[in-house]
Amino acid sequence: MDRAAPLSSKELIARTRPFATQDVARSGWNVVATYAALAAAVTLAVAAPWWPLKVVGAVLEALVLIRAFILFHDAMHGALLPTSKWAKVLFHAQGILTLTPARIWNDTHNHHHANTARIAADSAGTFVTWTTEQWRQASGWQRLGYRVERHPVTILLGYFTAFLYSLCLVPFVKDPKRYWTSGLALFVHLALSVGLCVFFGPAVYLVAFLVPLVLAYALGTYLFYSQHNFDQVNLLPESDWTHADAALEASSYLRCGKVMAWFTGNIGYHHVHHLNPRIPFYRLPEAMAAIPELQAPHVTTLSPRDILGCLRLNLWDPALGRMVRYRDAWRPAIAPVTTREHVPGPLASA
Repeated sequence: MDRAAPLSSKELIARTRPFATQDVARSGWNVVATYAALAAAVTLAVAAPWWPLKVVGAVLEALVLIRAFILFHDAMHGALLPTSKWAKVLFHAQGILTLTPARIWNDTHNHHHANTARIAADSAGTFVTWTTEQWRQASGWQRLGYRVERHPVTILLGYFTAFLYSLCLVPFVKDPKRYWTSGLALFVHLALSVGLCVFFGPAVYLVAFLVPLVLAYALGTYLFYSQHNFDQVNLLPESDWTHADAALEASSYLRCGKVMAWFTGNIGYHHVHHLNPRIPFYRLPEAMAAIPELQAPHVTTLSPRDILGCLRLNLWDPALGRMVRYRDAWRPAIAPVTTREHVPGPLASA
């Protein structure tokens, strides 16, 4: 039997369009349920009579904050309640409160989507990735800056590095007229921090504000980093780049189970999201289940082994066709890689 010809990039994207429609009632329910869960977690963190329960509340708050961010993220893509005026006000307010002002987020994140897997593209909105040749030619100070940006501590402290600094302070200082909302986010964040400490005490500030944000942004920053920085990632030359290839070859599928899929708003279906960012987060599993070409993704997990493996990959070696460690930049390439086996991952449902 003759094998069917592979779909072109345009054809594959066209197959996803039926899923880029939302159920308004379902979208509204997800917003209400998420914010209700967030309120419950904050209440537990603040009012629980036993400190272990307060810690549980803080952890739950951090996890729900990630889901709330996905709602904002989808709204910015036009995938969630795009015609609702109240939703627009809600999510813009959330962006200010959670250090992701809509203007800087849209500018950087849209750039990220348009340039995923483009090694020569500007790194705005993502972690910079160098080739081994760039590493060898860089100065000591340039290498230090590259190491610092991609260091696990930088990711762990994403609340300070990625959000307070990169999304708020830097854009506001560089262009205060365009990014005044980044300055507003900093002011509101500082006012909330001071207000909580003064009126409710340092303990409430820590357990219901600072700790949940640090935990949420550490995991969120890692998710963003890891889903484009994994062992089987494939960064293509500009001449070979297509949107579909960037989605399928340079974006992973995070296998994390139904509970974590809920907390992370199905962002683990990252290859599907990058193929068509207008698909609402709750329809990503449906799209993957219906389109065979999406059912053999590059799989990652949150296991310690996979996390460590991800954090050890730092440079793109064009000759080997894979990510390597810093020390490998000085080793001669064994042989160029022309094809790579794509191991099918399991099809999961949310």
